[in-house]
Amino acid sequence: MTENLLRGGDYVPDGFGGFVRLQEEEALLERALFKLTCRRGAFPFLPELGSRLRELGRLRPSARNAAAQQYAAQALEGMGMEVTGARVRMVSDNQADVAIELVYDGTQRTVEVTV
Repeated sequence: MTENLLRGGDYVPDGFGGFVRLQEEEALLERALFKLTCRRGAFPFLPELGSRLRELGRLRPSARNAAAQQYAAQALEGMGMEVTGARVRMVSDNQADVAIELVYDGTQRTVEVTV
């Protein structure tokens, strides 16, 4: 399984007239990042796609980490990844940096998204 690398909504050129391609685990992580940063319900025909991480600013600060873990697990359901933790740092009232701890195929990883 290969996919093109996306950055800022655009495919990343490889310098040779094509696009940067991702293999296996990299492609899976790229899909996970897309699902985490996409607002849940943004695609009318795929209402379950995306996450609710953008709603973290509405919650009490003490509830944000647990909610982020729950929202990430919901977004990544069915991908074979286990969400083991999350840390939220609010940048502004409506923007947050979220570090999400994942276990995939026995390997612990931390991915960071800004929503």
